[in-house]
Amino acid sequence: MTAPAPIVFVIDDDPSVRKALGRLLKSVELPVEVFATAEEFLAQSLPDVPACVILDVRMPGLSGLDLQRTLAERNISLPIVFLTGHGDIPMTVRAMKAGAADFLPKPFNDQALVAAVRQAIARHAQARQAEAELAEIRQRAESLSPREREVMALVVSGMLNKQAAHQLGVTEKTIKVHRAQVMRKMRVNSLAALVRLGEKIGVLSPQPPPRPLHRSLRIATILERPRIG
Repeated sequence: MTAPAPIVFVIDDDPSVRKALGRLLKSVELPVEVFATAEEFLAQSLPDVPACVILDVRMPGLSGLDLQRTLAERNISLPIVFLTGHGDIPMTVRAMKAGAADFLPKPFNDQALVAAVRQAIARHAQARQAEAELAEIRQRAESLSPREREVMALVVSGMLNKQAAHQLGVTEKTIKVHRAQVMRKMRVNSLAALVRLGEKIGVLSPQPPPRPLHRSLRIATILERPRIG
């Protein structure tokens, strides 16, 4: 399957900057779309491909930092390379803390900008792949029955079949059947692979209920208590 072509969104209120960035990105064979305002960018539907945003910090209306915050509020994860001719240290710190991929001053260096964009797109592509894989694993886990989920939790915690059977109050044979179903539905052929999937989706073993003390131990505990008076 061919990977989707990435795209770069340029958002800057300066027409000359938009034109220069468009030419630069096209010269290195990167598809580009340009916008004069953050509002114009937000009005469009985003394609489901690896992408990067080149964003001016200071713009009329929504500023670059405002747009960064708006994207985060909408749960839109796009790497942002900020450009500014008026940047200061506090602004840079705020942008980077909020997840900016890079922060370059105007006038920008062509090679540095292209390198920052390519790196941001590569990270976005990796994040998209990881999210897709996690969604697939969760979908498999949702196909498990409640009992199979319990068995998976115990198995990935390191319990033997016999121990899991005792924990759930069933026979060891029953645990083996459930365990085979878990392996099949999660599409793994080894315990190590199942453990790795369990870690990715946060499968934890339920805490076993406290075992009652043996009668002789209870008596010994009572006898050892100091007498009052």
